Amino acid sequence: MNQRMSPERYKKIRQVLAFRQPDLTVCMEEVHKPHNVSAVIRSCEAVGVAGVHAVWRQNDSLRNNIAMGSQVWVKTHKHESIVDAVGFFKQQKMQVLVTHLDDSAVDFRQVDYTKPTALILGQEKLGATAQAVQLADQAVIIPMVGMVQSLNVSVAAAILMYEAQRQRQQAGMYDHQRLDEAECQRVLFEGGFPALYKECIRRKLPLPYINDEGSIEAEKSWWQALQFSEL
Repeated sequence: MNQRMSPERYKKIRQVLAFRQPDLTVCMEEVHKPHNVSAVIRSCEAVGVAGVHAVWRQNDSLRNNIAMGSQVWVKTHKHESIVDAVGFFKQQKMQVLVTHLDDSAVDFRQVDYTKPTALILGQEKLGATAQAVQLADQAVIIPMVGMVQSLNVSVAAAILMYEAQRQRQQAGMYDHQRLDEAECQRVLFEGGFPALYKECIRRKLPLPYINDEGSIEAEKSWWQALQFSEL
C-alpha cells in the first residue's frame, strides 16, 4: 500500500522542522485564560520552539484542551508543580528565567538566549509565584515607560521569544537542523497523516518511517496490523 503526502506539504514540514530549537522553551505557570495559552503557543511555534511546558494544579479544562490547534507542531508537557518543571529544565542543563519585577531583575535584552533556555511566565493577574522566582536563575523585565506596569502574558512571551530568535539567528543556530531526526519523523507522520497517526496511537503500533518523497515506508505486517487489530 502506498500512502504519500503532497510534495508541497512534505517540503513545508521539513522546512519548519529545520528551524526548530529544541533547547528553547517557555513554561506557563498557572496561565489560565485559553486565549492567552493559545497565543503563547502560537508565538512559540512562530520562532521555532518545539515544545512548551505548563503547570496547572486545578484547571482541568486547560489540562484537557491545551492543544488549541497547535499540538501537532508544538508539544505541551504538563507538570504538577513548578518544582517539577524547574527540576526538568535543570536536568536538561537549561538556564531558567522568570518574568518578574524586582531589584535583581535585568533587561530581557541583556540575557544570552543562545544558551539552553527555559522562560517561566506567571499567571495573568498575580504573575510568577514566589517559589518560581526563588527557583529561577534570573528574573527579567521588559522596560516600560508608560502608565501601564505590565504587558499581557502572551504579548510578553512574543517579545521575549523574538529576542531569543534574533540572537540565535545571529549565532547561526537556525542554519542547520537541531531537532532530533526521530522527533522529525514523528512530526512528519502526525502532520502528514493525522488519521493514520491517531490510529497508530490508539492501537499502540510503532510509527513508520517517512522517506524523502513523503511516503510511508512500512512492512506489510504493519499495514495488516493497522487494518485488522481490534479495539
